[in-house]
Amino acid sequence: MAVSRFGVSLETDLLTALDEYVLSNKFPNRSQGIRHLIEKNLVESKWKCNHIVAGGIVLTYEFDKQGIQSKIIEIHKDYTEVILSVQQYYISPTKLLEIIAVKGTANKLTELSEKLISVKGIEHGKLMMSKVE
Repeated sequence: MAVSRFGVSLETDLLTALDEYVLSNKFPNRSQGIRHLIEKNLVESKWKCNHIVAGGIVLTYEFDKQGIQSKIIEIHKDYTEVILSVQQYYISPTKLLEIIAVKGTANKLTELSEKLISVKGIEHGKLMMSKVE
């Protein structure tokens, strides 16, 4: 892919924030950090436009809490058209890490993740999406 160079003028506080972002994300340089931020913005714009995206929903929960797995499975059944796969890992004797690979409209994936994350007993949940095209 061809690369174009251009100059950017930033206020000192924005430049400092960019440098901190580059360091904390271990980018090799500012260009990579800016590239990542632009790409992230484009992906999030596609989410709002309801384009087809792919991603993952990550959940952690105590699997022995009453009814939690049956509630999650019931939600899964309503979204089989967007769920590609489900993986579960035991991260302690009673806790699961569940990773759900998904692909569909951003709106549908957001809806699914919100339903799952709101299940009583879910300790942590996060949806990550990326553009498909």
